[in-house]
Amino acid sequence: MRRFLPLLLCLAPAVAGADAGWAPLPGGEFRSVLRYEDTGGVVRVAPFELQRRPVTNAEYLAFVKRHPQWQRGKAPTVFAEPRYLEKWAGPLETGPQSRPAQPVVQVSWFAAQAYCEAQGARLPTWSEWEYAAAADATRADARSDPAWRERILAWYSVPSGAPLPDVGRTPADVHGVQDLHGLVWEWVEDHSAMLVSGDNRNQGDPDQMRFCGAGALSMDDRENYAVLMRVAMLSALEGRDTTRNLGFRCARSPQAPKGKQR
Repeated sequence: MRRFLPLLLCLAPAVAGADAGWAPLPGGEFRSVLRYEDTGGVVRVAPFELQRRPVTNAEYLAFVKRHPQWQRGKAPTVFAEPRYLEKWAGPLETGPQSRPAQPVVQVSWFAAQAYCEAQGARLPTWSEWEYAAAADATRADARSDPAWRERILAWYSVPSGAPLPDVGRTPADVHGVQDLHGLVWEWVEDHSAMLVSGDNRNQGDPDQMRFCGAGALSMDDRENYAVLMRVAMLSALEGRDTTRNLGFRCARSPQAPKGKQR
């Protein structure tokens, strides 16, 4: 899907960073709920940086002003379905139903990836997002704590029709990241490859098989129902789809300290 993005970004200069702040994550070996047959379920996550908060309406508005091809009514329907930014008052006006500090929603995968690329970044992979989302305020991996899982499931049980809170209302985790749980679902770069076909005819097809050696969801993690819900939801979406509770944040490779960049 990324092969289409340069065509849609080449008409405008890159947007300045959204200044949402970036959190460095050290990476390392991580046991994924997606079982990788060649690794026994353990994946290696390289060090990366993740935006501390989801992208807001105000930040996305700045993006579409600089990249008019992504304004509502101008984005091709192959990249963004008709509900794209539906809650905004207009193509260049967020309006009372979409406050500036709320997370932007009803944004397609293509649009989210284009936004991130305009920042010199990208969407996080599922492994990166899962790695980050495993943390709480004091632990890099709190998934074995039943109380931690119960708090997340409590949010999933809340009806989705209520107005979204502003970003940054939840405490930061041990990495300094906020709102990975309890606010919106979030796009990941490889969303369409998390539930993988067992048909050998799909092997090697980059549009249908993104994970070499990937298999079914690990039954060892069946108690982590919240993770399974995220996998099922994201896997069911097409790149042009939008929903009222799906937003995104960007990721990037670690940045060299200022003054030491080549």
